[in-house]
Amino acid sequence: MRLHRNLVFTVIDSLDSVFNEKEYADKVVQKALKKDPRWGARDRKFVAETFYEIVRWKRLYNEIAGTKDHYSRENLWKIFAVWAVLRGIDLPDWKYFGETPIRRIKGKFDELQSNRAIAQSIPDWMDELCLKELGEKKWTAELKAQNIPAAAILRTNTLRGTKKQLQDLLAKDDIITKPIKGYSCALELDERKNVFVTPAFKSGLFEMQDASSQLVAEFLEVEPGMRVVDTCAGAGGKTLHIAALMENKGSIIATDIYGGKLVELKKRAKRAGAFNITTKKIESTKTIKKLYNTADRVLIDAPCSGLGVLKRNPDSKWKLQPEFIDNIKDIQRDILSRYTKIAKVGGKVVYATCSILPSENQEQVARFLGLNPNFKLVKDKKILASESGYDGFYMALLERIE
Repeated sequence: MRLHRNLVFTVIDSLDSVFNEKEYADKVVQKALKKDPRWGARDRKFVAETFYEIVRWKRLYNEIAGTKDHYSRENLWKIFAVWAVLRGIDLPDWKYFGETPIRRIKGKFDELQSNRAIAQSIPDWMDELCLKELGEKKWTAELKAQNIPAAAILRTNTLRGTKKQLQDLLAKDDIITKPIKGYSCALELDERKNVFVTPAFKSGLFEMQDASSQLVAEFLEVEPGMRVVDTCAGAGGKTLHIAALMENKGSIIATDIYGGKLVELKKRAKRAGAFNITTKKIESTKTIKKLYNTADRVLIDAPCSGLGVLKRNPDSKWKLQPEFIDNIKDIQRDILSRYTKIAKVGGKVVYATCSILPSENQEQVARFLGLNPNFKLVKDKKILASESGYDGFYMALLERIE
């Protein structure tokens, strides 16, 4: 592989934005890919994949480069050199690479493999927490799986067509996909491409959504004609899936504390042809209380640590703090206590997170059930990336029995 100066500079600029300016990786890479309209697919792929790879392995590369967590421009070049050397890429005769110690880099990499937290590039506190909750064997496997880049998965919008129709239409644009066994609406891309410029996307035939995430709406056991409340709807990925499962019959109320996300949901719903959705911003506790005892189904896609989606959001490893997890558990308990009251007697609730920590998942559900004997656990599902190949998730189906 030959390194091109303008592409490498874009990667360095993007790393500076994430490591020093604390911007979010997905926003940074979106901006980076618009930098030069002359770039082809291969150029864009190099920028995105190289950037994400260095973000993912930040701690390991920092240790090898000896940059001591100081991400000056000079040190970012040293870290980039580590990435290139470990991939067998010949460094060009640029001043930034003049004194790159190639043999030392390879030797240091081998030396650090005995330290799991460094070798797998994760903060010590996170390694200790997950080890405590999951155990050595399970956490070691999960950590390795979370360092494999996430696959690109589409969810077929069955309001607009079938999975086979979508697959055939995308193939006309040279976008090859394959169905995933056990996932009714999912198609996995053979290679990442910009699917958002295709006629299929503009016509609302699909959404980008990980395979594990696609299981949540189905877990809710919705039926056409029901009244459903999606309490933490965000921009509406799961809301739209629920609408499709309900065949646009019945009603969905999508709530969130962020009005901007609900605006985006409305745009997506229009494109998807989902007409049974109304949005409601949560202004205060009264917003939720007005919905008590009204719904056949309630989805609580709770805020969480996101430790099940590190493969998708590798920068979150470096942004997340222990105190955030402690705080989010309190929020989860509060949400479970209040939002479950939206369900009618006989109604069902799904509590879901994209975390792999039992303390955010089954322990929260067990605590809730201990305090609320008018609910029972129907079933739950724990998904690990090391077992599924997709995002880590948890979902529990609860029923209000009196």
